[in-house]
Amino acid sequence: MRRSDFLVAVLWTTTVGTAALAEPISVRHIQRPMHRFMVARSEDGKTIASGEFSQIAQGDEVTMRLTYKFVDGSIDDETTTYRQQGTFRLVRNHHIQKGPFFTKPIDFSIEAATGTVISRTTDKNGRMHLESKHMDLPDDLANGLVGTLLLNVPHNTKPFRVGMLAPVGGGRLIRLLVSPEDEQTVHLAGRTYKATVFRVHPELGRMVSILARLIGLQPKDVMVWVLQGEEPAVAVIVGQLGGYGPVISSDLVESSLEK
Repeated sequence: MRRSDFLVAVLWTTTVGTAALAEPISVRHIQRPMHRFMVARSEDGKTIASGEFSQIAQGDEVTMRLTYKFVDGSIDDETTTYRQQGTFRLVRNHHIQKGPFFTKPIDFSIEAATGTVISRTTDKNGRMHLESKHMDLPDDLANGLVGTLLLNVPHNTKPFRVGMLAPVGGGRLIRLLVSPEDEQTVHLAGRTYKATVFRVHPELGRMVSILARLIGLQPKDVMVWVLQGEEPAVAVIVGQLGGYGPVISSDLVESSLEK
């Protein structure tokens, strides 16, 4: 294992805390078929990728896919299936990251019901390696689901935690602390919308946080702006893809809101 990969694995492994499991998030807004577009920009404002989000529903089961195609040829492709039966429950998640934008390619799958976790990696000789293992996964596992959960919590909700399976070392379970920040206005293509801002914080112990800062691999908080109303929408996401690396801003294309 390369030094950088080893350090990331150590950090994710030691983030597993003793926090109590969160209460399930109740379904307040039934998720329906949807098709929207995003644009991703670097910290200096340059457009680096275009994003496409699609969602289909069959009964109480919803499948959504979010794909970013980068100008350098890189791909970030995540497909998530979940059930909305009073509360949200992950069914499966498949996340792929590849190309020069990403320091470490990812091909990571989760089958929540069986606890099957599959990692596919390619060695320096181009050979594919598959690792499959069983894990005891929490009911509040939120891979690919965090944005959907934020559409269903009130703006004055108390901070809550969800589980996340990080795609390192064959899968490392961590906790995310989600907190409402404030209400702000969001400007999309010259129009103004009211949004609630949420902070998603990977919980690290004090010593692990110090180590992470020293080696430059501390996962940063993710900020999410959620448009309010009868049909809320994730408008802006600012954070790292994959938990480390460059910070990008992903904005909803305003025309996606026009129905």
